[in-house]
Amino acid sequence: MALKLTTRRRNLSLLSLFLLFLLYSLSFNFTSRSPDPSPPVLPRSAPCNYSEGKWIRNPDPIKPRYDQSCKEIYKGWNCIANAKSNGQDLLRWRWQPSGCELPLADPVSFLERYRNTNIGFVGDSLNRNMYISLVCMLRSASSEVRKWRPAGADKGLTFVRYNLTLAYHRTYLLARYGSWSATSDSGALESLGYKQGYRIDVDVPDQKWVEAPKFHHILVFNTGHWWWAPSKFDPVQSPMLFFQNGIPVIPPLTPPLGMELALKHMLRYIENLVGPEKFLFFRTQSPRHFEGGDWNAGGSCRRDQPLSIDEVGELFSLERNGTNVESLLVNQHLFKALKGSRFHTLDITSMSVFRADAHPSTTGGKKHEDCMHWCLPGLPDIWNDLFVATLETLQIK
Repeated sequence: MALKLTTRRRNLSLLSLFLLFLLYSLSFNFTSRSPDPSPPVLPRSAPCNYSEGKWIRNPDPIKPRYDQSCKEIYKGWNCIANAKSNGQDLLRWRWQPSGCELPLADPVSFLERYRNTNIGFVGDSLNRNMYISLVCMLRSASSEVRKWRPAGADKGLTFVRYNLTLAYHRTYLLARYGSWSATSDSGALESLGYKQGYRIDVDVPDQKWVEAPKFHHILVFNTGHWWWAPSKFDPVQSPMLFFQNGIPVIPPLTPPLGMELALKHMLRYIENLVGPEKFLFFRTQSPRHFEGGDWNAGGSCRRDQPLSIDEVGELFSLERNGTNVESLLVNQHLFKALKGSRFHTLDITSMSVFRADAHPSTTGGKKHEDCMHWCLPGLPDIWNDLFVATLETLQIK
């Protein structure tokens, strides 16, 4: 019994440190405002931290704002259509913040409120997860859309009746990168033994999203997973080599420090490009939930309900399993870069660490289990509830 209590206290401490770091690194607390009709909320003047709370299972499924028939859902993420055993059960779970309510985003109200508005999601496939969730929500209320690729977007569409445009701009690192070999360099890196790798220009934005800040009125950025991706950026065979002002950074930076430097440059580029009337968001890191190994080493995620506090402490422990600590490491550098910027933080990490049950897992259509992306309908719908509630709060200040 004493051993169990000690283990529980240690796990509680780990989770507490994890959550406290996220909450205090940037003190972005917001006042809640919900559209009518809505669940009861605290008075508008009361601060609400939507990131701190717990998952509650409803006896009956919460009525979804869209279903598996939404054509925009990437096939591997459509867990209900793919017959994932708990696909329907995902709709029973709701996020309950401590001391307030997170209102469900209403598609009709959103379309009306954001007429003549352009909203861009810029980042990796996890931001695509979030983009598709919002598109499906809105398409359930308005099916007349025009598909196109504004400002060089990977995907985009306009809700014709409302002139509301949503777009997804795919980019892995935000900064420009490409293959590098010693023959293309003046010799500084070659003299240190580097023969090949990837050149990352920390002060040059990826061309895929460079026009997005000018076009969109509201932007949601993310980056993270690819900075910790040895399958692509192998530290020996194809390391990240950072350049600034066109020349190599010497001594070479580690990927975490390179990410921090690139973020500072990218945030400055965006802020210099857009006026104060635009809303800039940065989404925190989406956690992975591989157990028993990483994605390419037999890792799996076959749980059918959210993790307990103890289980979160174990799965994200630095001592026990380094596979899933990526989210904590990314956020450390993200928060440092964001400090003092105009960006508003969307902290989805704190609510998402519990949801090991909400990944496509074996139904993702890949050779390995998908324990990184999320089922749709599913958790990204709650991210968008957070996004909409935060956006509305900012607009009434």
